[in-house]
Amino acid sequence: MKYRLSIFILFIGMALSAYADEVVFRAQAPKQVVVGRPFQLTYTVNQRSRDLRAPEFTDFDVLAGPYTSTSSSTSFVNGHRSSSFTQTYTYTLMGQKAGTFTISPATVKVDGENVQSNGVRIQVLPEDEQPAAQSSGQTSPDTQSSQSSQGSQGTSISSENLFVRTIASKTRVHEQEALMITYKLYFANVDVAQLTNNTKLPEFTGFLKQELEQGEIQTELEHYNGRNYQTAVLYRTILYPQHSGDITIEPARFEAVLRVQTRSQVRSIFDDFFGSYTNVTKMLTAPGATIHVAALPSGKPAGFSGGVGKFTLTPSISQTEVQTNDAITIKLDITGAGNMKLLKTPAIDWPEGFEPYDPKVTNNFNTTTAGVSGTKSIEYLAIPRSAGEYTIPSVKFSYFDIDEKAYKTLSTPEYTVRVKRGAGDVSSPSSEEKGVYYPQKEDIKQLGTDIRYIDTKPLKVTSHKSQIIHYNYLWLFYVVPLAIALVLLIVLRKQIKENSDVTRVRYKRANKVAQKRLRSAAAAMKANDSNAFYAAIEQAAWTYLSDRLSIPTADLNKENIASILAKKGVSEALIKDVMNVLSTAEFARYAPSTDHAMDDLYAATTNLINQLENEKI
Repeated sequence: MKYRLSIFILFIGMALSAYADEVVFRAQAPKQVVVGRPFQLTYTVNQRSRDLRAPEFTDFDVLAGPYTSTSSSTSFVNGHRSSSFTQTYTYTLMGQKAGTFTISPATVKVDGENVQSNGVRIQVLPEDEQPAAQSSGQTSPDTQSSQSSQGSQGTSISSENLFVRTIASKTRVHEQEALMITYKLYFANVDVAQLTNNTKLPEFTGFLKQELEQGEIQTELEHYNGRNYQTAVLYRTILYPQHSGDITIEPARFEAVLRVQTRSQVRSIFDDFFGSYTNVTKMLTAPGATIHVAALPSGKPAGFSGGVGKFTLTPSISQTEVQTNDAITIKLDITGAGNMKLLKTPAIDWPEGFEPYDPKVTNNFNTTTAGVSGTKSIEYLAIPRSAGEYTIPSVKFSYFDIDEKAYKTLSTPEYTVRVKRGAGDVSSPSSEEKGVYYPQKEDIKQLGTDIRYIDTKPLKVTSHKSQIIHYNYLWLFYVVPLAIALVLLIVLRKQIKENSDVTRVRYKRANKVAQKRLRSAAAAMKANDSNAFYAAIEQAAWTYLSDRLSIPTADLNKENIASILAKKGVSEALIKDVMNVLSTAEFARYAPSTDHAMDDLYAATTNLINQLENEKI
């Protein structure tokens, strides 16, 4: 009885489980069809249904249907039973005219309730345009020759039936404006078996490149130049032009393996009926392209960071009333689309009395066919060391709006922060004392009350003559310290004077700082860490030029560097080398590279710094 009861409960549970399955009613059809060519529209439901009510097919001819079929399956895996059921309704339709049409949802009844399917959107492509000779029932000699050649040799494939296009989303852009390059395969009356790895893409010189993830290659119909082709996207990439002028993209090469039918040798009736096939390798060349790049307009704002696109700025502060030694965090979220990876981090001019730390940058980017979009989050942390009321000035972020073709500046509000003296903090001045600290009574502590030990040994009395000798040497104890103090005073005043000249300090330390970063780049190159290498090289080059030429970080760009070097009498060849190193270091971080490329860039940067050290600038 227990065994039978268990079996009965098991069947009841399975029945309830099957009944509890959600009803799924789905319509499916090809995304693209051709006028005059039949295609199938299917409706599938995962439970038994009846009374199908299809919509009106106003833009399509119904050739057949609906045909109904069912299928079911049951499986046992590790003692668990699973089953599935599918009921299918099939229509055969044909498009009446070219265009994009929507087939409305259908309904069926499942257990007495109406269930609705999804709608289907179908693009109907026009028929292939036929040449005049063929439309009159004649065949031209060229067509006969081509067909004969293909039938006998099996290797003659017309460029009209198989080719690759280079498609640029834009051919006229501004500097740093994103554009997409797509290489697309078109084929008709050709059986493409596979694409090999023998592909040669251009270097995309003059651009920063951001590759798009290429999943499994999918084919779809497309009407192009009067014909319908099967198409497949072979490669896509987002490009950011780095300078103005006409930039040429070299041709690309792709290799395809074609399955071609041959009838040159018929050895049996089966060969004559089925035909024989051979694989033919064909190299396809995609044409190059020319991109016309316009320079960014003049009148760049002071806070321009090189951003091109469309962005928004969202600021926030952790707190405005704190105690000394408590951290304050300001967060900036730069959200939008454009050259997100090239945006420079804005700087905050913290008030005196705050100890700032390096900002933490978090990038959450998404690369799509529309470009790079997302959010760049920057967290600035500082610790107030003195009590008082402070104003944190506004942070400005400027960019070039690609839609309005104008510069835009986004600003954060000024924050007023009140810092109170923390408990146990004896080093912080109060706001009433205006930065001058006077210790209070409770800050003075008695360290000890013991009486020092009195020496009871007899006093040793020296003669008058020996005292005179001692007095003659005693003056040295006054003169020598005084002379040392004077020397130290002169040296320290000289150092203070030199350190007060910030420009001179930066000028003197330029080579030292650059060599330190070059050593970091060499270590990263030895460890084969390309990201760290290019970051160190780029920082070494830009920081050295900023310190050596006394250019503020906000005004640091290639145009200013070239102008100042020319004014200081630097040769055009050396200026050109400087521009080449900066351009290479700037976009090599995002472009594919090799160890040889890292060696060349490291040697070029080191040689450039050594040459500039020998110049009188």
